Amino acid sequence: MTGAEIELDITDVAHGGVFVARHVDADTEARGGRVVFVPDTLPGERVRVRIVDDSKPAFWRAELVEVLEPSPHRRPHVWSTADVSAAPEDRPGGADFGHIALAHQRELKTRVIADALARVGHVELPVTLQSVDAETPDGTRWRTRVRLHADDEGRVGPYAARSHRVIPVDSLPLATDAIEEVAAQLARRAGGAAEIDLVQPADGRVRVIERAAPPAARPGGRRRGSRGAAPEAAGATETVIELVGGREFRVDAGGVWQVHRSAAATLSAALADALRPRPIDPDAWHLDLYGGVGLLAAAVATLGGSATRITTVESDALATEHAGENLAEWVGARAETSRVDRWLAHVEASASAAERERLRRGVVVLDPPRAGAGRDVVERIARLSPERVAYVACDPVALARDLGTFRQLGYEGETVSGFDLFPNSHHVEALVVLTRDRPGS
Repeated sequence: MTGAEIELDITDVAHGGVFVARHVDADTEARGGRVVFVPDTLPGERVRVRIVDDSKPAFWRAELVEVLEPSPHRRPHVWSTADVSAAPEDRPGGADFGHIALAHQRELKTRVIADALARVGHVELPVTLQSVDAETPDGTRWRTRVRLHADDEGRVGPYAARSHRVIPVDSLPLATDAIEEVAAQLARRAGGAAEIDLVQPADGRVRVIERAAPPAARPGGRRRGSRGAAPEAAGATETVIELVGGREFRVDAGGVWQVHRSAAATLSAALADALRPRPIDPDAWHLDLYGGVGLLAAAVATLGGSATRITTVESDALATEHAGENLAEWVGARAETSRVDRWLAHVEASASAAERERLRRGVVVLDPPRAGAGRDVVERIARLSPERVAYVACDPVALARDLGTFRQLGYEGETVSGFDLFPNSHHVEALVVLTRDRPGS
């Protein structure tokens, strides 16, 4: 079937920015048809698609060729280059919900979170999703960090959706105006095969940070040669200042920071609001796991006061160095460089009785990467038995899986608060606070 064109009715949205249809044939009629995942469409639409992957017996993948019956929620794509009028292979990635009215995008994201909780985590929790200030009415101009790519022929642009092929573009509507202006000056790059990060911190000046592309991202896959080992990224070691609620945070220009201009302030305020109903004990031992430069640790410590004991754990040494500086006003703050699982194992093995008692009165914040924390980390946290766990997630399925594990270990949440920090894409951020729910807690 690969290469064949068929007509389908889109019935639902799935995690990952794709939509769901069923194709019924003689082999699948008894079970209601084979699932087909299709990007660039909407529930309620009838579409013509081209099958691009039929290698899995349970489902196929297809690309959208034509919308036959559009949804009332479809609008002209905010990025004309990614519109359905462009050939599927020429649509750049990064704005996979750009063809959907903004309010309906949020309805779909809420549905994805709730479905993941129920289906993967077997957790039934109410889900809310709020928009975030500092965006245009169509959900553009919010990205303060953008990654472009240069191929071996010097073309510069984003990758095509679900590919490593560079698509030259003349606009970047999700980026700030300043980033789009700088990007327009990078039309071609001699030497090719590079990653180019455009970063606009609080001072408004755009930094251009170039890195050699990882071998697997280049045409031909794992090639050897002069670019086999990536050199230090040009400009990546510059320290920039970000402002959150009037507080300065030192960040490596090439390091990890929220990409939406209002995301850091939104998440800090949301965490503080979620924790505020129960006082933060400054003498307890609080943890900020996957802590980056200490953004969320500062939110916790602000609630507890100047003597709050809090430790951030982060595998990136430069981010840890900045965390130590950013948290210097709290005498009980420490920043540790380590993998989270290894650090927790060390604490389990070495913590004194007094330290364990402080951990039981403390709050654990975890903001893991897209893959989630995983069972080992969740089990180690539960064995430390903190009073509360605040989980910040950027992937609904990973969140659901980890919440299911926490629930098995005696921690329950009341609600999941979603934040639309990535409008016009399928990505979404979420926060849930868990408390112990067992005798003696």
